[in-house]
Amino acid sequence: MRNLLVAGNWKMNTDSAGAAQLATEVANGFKPDSTVEMAIFPPYPYISIVASVATGTALQYGAQDLNEHESGAHTGEICASMLVNMGCSMVLVGHSERRAMYGDSNERVACKFIAAQAAGLTPVLCVGETLEQRENNETEAVISRQLDAVLSRTGIQAFANAVLAYEPVWAIGTGKTASPEQAQQIHAFMRDKLAALDGIIAGQLRILYGGSVKGSNAAELFAQADIDGGLIGGASLTSDAFLAIYNAVA
Repeated sequence: MRNLLVAGNWKMNTDSAGAAQLATEVANGFKPDSTVEMAIFPPYPYISIVASVATGTALQYGAQDLNEHESGAHTGEICASMLVNMGCSMVLVGHSERRAMYGDSNERVACKFIAAQAAGLTPVLCVGETLEQRENNETEAVISRQLDAVLSRTGIQAFANAVLAYEPVWAIGTGKTASPEQAQQIHAFMRDKLAALDGIIAGQLRILYGGSVKGSNAAELFAQADIDGGLIGGASLTSDAFLAIYNAVA
C-alpha cells in the first residue's frame, strides 16, 4: 500500500500564477515510484490550472469540498459531476474548517461522502477533535460519531473506495503536532473500529494524518504502523516545504 500525500491547504492563499508555479514545481519534484502517491487539492478556480500541469504526469488532483446535491438551484456551490468533468479523482469531505466555520454537520458530511462516491470520486473523509474535546477525553467518542454518521448510511463497503484523514483541530495551523505515538493511537483506534466490521477493508484503508506536518517530523509520523500518509496544511503552500515532506517519506 503506497503512502498518499495530499496538498490540501492552498485555500484562499494564492493567485493563478502562483497556483501554476506551485503545481509545476511539485510535479517536477515528484518522482513516481511504488511507495508514494501525491495529490493537490487547489481552490475551485485553479483546478483547471493544476489539471493542465498534471496532465501526462502521475500527479493527481482533487477539490476541497463539494455540495451533496446532484444538481439544482444551489448558487455558489459545486456538485460532484462538475468535479468529475474537470478531471478530479478525489475530494475532501468534512474538513474541520467546513465543520466549524460553515456548519457542516456529521449528517451533511455523510451526504457529501455519498455524493462523491456516486459520481466516481474518492472521498477523503476528515475527522478529528478540538482541544476542548481532547482535554475532556472525548476524542474517541467524537471520532466515532463522525465515522458512524457515514457508516450508518453506507455500510463498511463504502470505505473500500475512500481515504480517511485524522486532523486533530488543535494541531492545525498552530505549530502543535500530535506526537507520533498520539497520532498512531487514534489511527489504530479508527482502524480497529472499522476492522470490527470488515478486517480486509480496514487493513487496506489509507488513513492520513493532518496537523502541522513538516519535513522534520514526517518520517517519524509516517513510520507508525497505521499512518499511511498526510493531509498537508501550511507546508503545502510552498513547493520546497511540501517536497521536503515527500523526500522524507520517499
